[in-house]
Formats: sequence, C-alpha cells, structure tokens
Amino acid sequence: QVQLVESGGGLVQPGGSLRLSCAASGFTVSRYTMSWYRQAPGKERELVAVITSPDGSINYADSVKGRFAISRDNAKNTLYLIMNSLKFEDAAVYYCYRNAGGYWGQGTQVTVAS
Repeated sequence: QVQLVESGGGLVQPGGSLRLSCAASGFTVSRYTMSWYRQAPGKERELVAVITSPDGSINYADSVKGRFAISRDNAKNTLYLIMNSLKFEDAAVYYCYRNAGGYWGQGTQVTVAS
C-alpha cells in the first residue's frame, strides 16, 4: 500500500536551513508527480513545491523561490525539500503529497524561532 513518511522537521533560527525527507513505499517516487505542501496554524494548506513525472520539471510557490529546492533520490525512493534562509513565516507543518490518488504523509513540524 502507498505510504509517505516525512522527517527532518525541527526548530531552526531565522536564516537557518533544514532538509525534509519523505520516504515512500508501495510505489516508485520517480514515476509520479510529487509535491510538498505546508499548513500554518489558522491558514489554508498551501503548495510549496512540485516535481513532475516523467519530465522532472519543478515549480515553486513565489514565497519560497530561490530559497527552497525539491528533489528526489530514486535509489532511496525518497523525496526531499531543502529549505534555506528560513523565515518566521515558513513555520508550518510540511506534508508530502502524491498527486495521483491524493496520498498525504503525516506531516513534519518546522518551527522558526530566534
């Protein structure tokens, strides 16, 4: 069965970096369009980044362009989100998402505080 397990969240100071991981099982990550979403308290869940299949084209929300990078490791069947220059407004629960079938991970908390 399809499973997505995020990890890598935590507490970071403004300007810091984190790498989120999404370990997939039950399917091959490279064969599906995959996304990262985030949801801050009291706000709608929003799309952060997407990597398409099979061409691997990438798009980002304007708010994270130039700071975040989405990638996948086919050998590890894992999706990543590298987050640099973190801001207070990046604090949220981050979710991994497989577009086909609408599968979500459980989320990983990112807290940005000085």
